[in-house]
Amino acid sequence: MKCSEICALIEQEYSPEYACNWDNVGLLAGRHEKEVKKILLALDATDEIVHMAVEREADMLITHHPMIFSPVKKVTDKDMVGRRLITLIQHDISYYAMHTNYDTRGMADLAAGLLKLDECTVLEEVKDGEGIGRVGVLPGRMTLKGCAELVKEAYDIPNVRLFGSPDTEVHLAAVCPGAGKSTMKEALRFGCDVYITGDIDHHTGIDAVDQGLCIIDAGHYGIEHIFMKDVRDYLEKVLTGVRMECVPVKHPFTVV
Repeated sequence: MKCSEICALIEQEYSPEYACNWDNVGLLAGRHEKEVKKILLALDATDEIVHMAVEREADMLITHHPMIFSPVKKVTDKDMVGRRLITLIQHDISYYAMHTNYDTRGMADLAAGLLKLDECTVLEEVKDGEGIGRVGVLPGRMTLKGCAELVKEAYDIPNVRLFGSPDTEVHLAAVCPGAGKSTMKEALRFGCDVYITGDIDHHTGIDAVDQGLCIIDAGHYGIEHIFMKDVRDYLEKVLTGVRMECVPVKHPFTVV
């Protein structure tokens, strides 16, 4: 299939119209007419992933986080992003990013579903009632520590960070995959007992607790790695003659 046909099928389900206005999604590098026989799926287009795409002879690389956010004034080997772009273009690999459009149309419901949240509603609306994150009722009353165990099991992650007493009872939860600092105010507005997200800093965490909101920081990668399998499953249903491969789940840091 041509790259343009694959892009159209992605956007049929995860329309760029549902991306936040600050985001950069879609085909960011490569040829629309490129014949695609193999796709590599990853969360980020790091040096390692770009080289993996070359080694695995992928025709297209699809990531969640866009490699290009700010305007690119130069594409040279003196710049990190430039080197990645040069490598992709030299090997004729088309590069596509699906970020907040997928957060809105896929990630939010998937993340809430894995936690078995009930009576869900959108945490922060983006467009037409769709949006970032979900608020819902946990499957039974539990402590913050119990909820942490649920989170670890749901996203298959080894550890989480807690803000709040582990013995605190929690019932109403908000989940926002990725960096959730900016949407914490919405979790407070809903009167949530616990907010499950990533990239929470010291002051945000202790301020949340003082406002009655516990936080489970599962890490940015910790929740969002679910993107790869979910998009692979969707593409396998709608594409013919295209092989799909997910990058192995590998957390970008080590806890010692």
